[in-house]
Amino acid sequence: MTTIESRRFALLAALGVILFLLYQAWQKDYGHTAPAAAAGTPAPVDAMAPPSAENEVPTVAADTTPALQAVPEIKTGSGQRIRVETDLLIAELSTEGGDLRRVELKGYPYAKKQPELNVALLDDTPERWFVIQSGLAGAKQPVVSHKDLYRTAAAQYTLAEGASRVEVSLEYSNARGQTVVKTYRFERGSYKIELTHTLRNRSNSPVTTGPYVQLWRTPFAAGEEPPFVKSFQGLGFYEQKNGGERYRFRKIAFDDLAEEPVERKQTGGWLAFLQHYFLAAVIPPAGEAATYVGKPSASLGYLAQYLGATQEVPAQSEKTFSTPLYIGPKLQRSLADIAPGLELTVDYGILTPLSEPLFWLLDWFYRLTTNWGAAIILLTLAVKLALFKLSEAQYRSMAKMKKYAPRLQELKERYGDDRQRLQQAMMELYKKEKFNPLAGCWPLLIQFPVFIALYWVLLESVELRQADFVFWLRDLSAPDPYYVLPVLFGLSMWVQQKLSGSVVMDPMQQRIMSLMPAMLTVFFAFFPVGLVLYWLVSNLIGIAQQWYITRKLEREGLHHR
Repeated sequence: MTTIESRRFALLAALGVILFLLYQAWQKDYGHTAPAAAAGTPAPVDAMAPPSAENEVPTVAADTTPALQAVPEIKTGSGQRIRVETDLLIAELSTEGGDLRRVELKGYPYAKKQPELNVALLDDTPERWFVIQSGLAGAKQPVVSHKDLYRTAAAQYTLAEGASRVEVSLEYSNARGQTVVKTYRFERGSYKIELTHTLRNRSNSPVTTGPYVQLWRTPFAAGEEPPFVKSFQGLGFYEQKNGGERYRFRKIAFDDLAEEPVERKQTGGWLAFLQHYFLAAVIPPAGEAATYVGKPSASLGYLAQYLGATQEVPAQSEKTFSTPLYIGPKLQRSLADIAPGLELTVDYGILTPLSEPLFWLLDWFYRLTTNWGAAIILLTLAVKLALFKLSEAQYRSMAKMKKYAPRLQELKERYGDDRQRLQQAMMELYKKEKFNPLAGCWPLLIQFPVFIALYWVLLESVELRQADFVFWLRDLSAPDPYYVLPVLFGLSMWVQQKLSGSVVMDPMQQRIMSLMPAMLTVFFAFFPVGLVLYWLVSNLIGIAQQWYITRKLEREGLHHR
């Protein structure tokens, strides 16, 4: 590869970055459309109407799981509100059905400029509908209906100082001698919520029943999104493979659920609704049979349903069913401890094998510095040091290409249009003088996937969301408000071009190369500070490396000014 071809490769790599980022921007603006209501289904306003009989919990057979229509779609909310506050969450329950109607995440502001406004991951306002319903289905009739009201001891629960948990118990009794106690257990320092249903059967007949949990939502952003970002919203499913011990993670976008609904009976696994930085999941016991369903709602939005295996509760006995929930951020240090495979919801795409170690190293540097911006700088330094030998080979190759440029030009003039003979003569020259023109491309080949992998790390990691750096740079996940970093990046790129020296290029290539720093400066002005910081520091380290290696080559007599 000649010096000119090397420059062409660098130009194509830069254009590839631009096209990739343009694709991300296009996806944000045009890649997602609001879901249309299915044919024959009522408009969203009708969802506020009283539930019809077909929406009630149906009967189930003793040896089966509830059918797909087992979970009602009821959006009334006339019950009393119960407020629960822990060190991490502010939750609201409704005595009507015992539904989880709202969950705020303390310490995660909706927007950087509104620190007092927490992200509400669950919300039952019409424009941000996302609730979790749960209960027990019965063999002959519902054990408890979503129209029935639970009783509770208090309207407000707060995690006491020094306490490890707070429990909220709701109780309902019917005329058949059956009592259901629904308990939410909130733990200190955890986004996991233990949800249990206890059926006390004081009747003279056995009761066949099974638990269900329904996540019901419409698409909306839980927090302020940075520009040029297309983040995933949809269903996440930890699916058992062929009935064996192995599982795989699947995700289905909301727009695809109408064409690809999920219906799967298996042992273990979990089901979740995913969005940028956050998730809500139902995580039943690993060894129990379950049915998982994901589909569009008959009224609005989408449903993710867990339906547990039914069991017989004999007369004068009781049975407890456990269905834990996770409602919170995608914290990469703890998700794997909550449930196997839950860490896969932080999806870096095809570059996951590269992104995961990059985040691990970034997180390690953060624990050293307690500043994510400083961690990015140290990560960039580590990457550049790892590539130092390749960079040295690149500059050495460029120096030799310049040294032997007159001989290469002579070969071109000698063989004219005989490209095959020209290539043969050039290869003989490379072999004789012991240098590889391809060495100049290796750092670019490696740097490009590292750049894209880090892009996904910065995009997907909730740990970096709204993270401070220094001075006016108060959000690493948002663009620089004063465009200082993009301008410095453009200047550093211009300096690198000057240090590389001039090579013979056609006028069009020269024009594009001269415009590239300005083009990328404008483009990077709209991208997160963390990404621009990485590229700026990479350029600055590259300039220092280039200066050092050039001086070294001068001493070896390879570099010509």
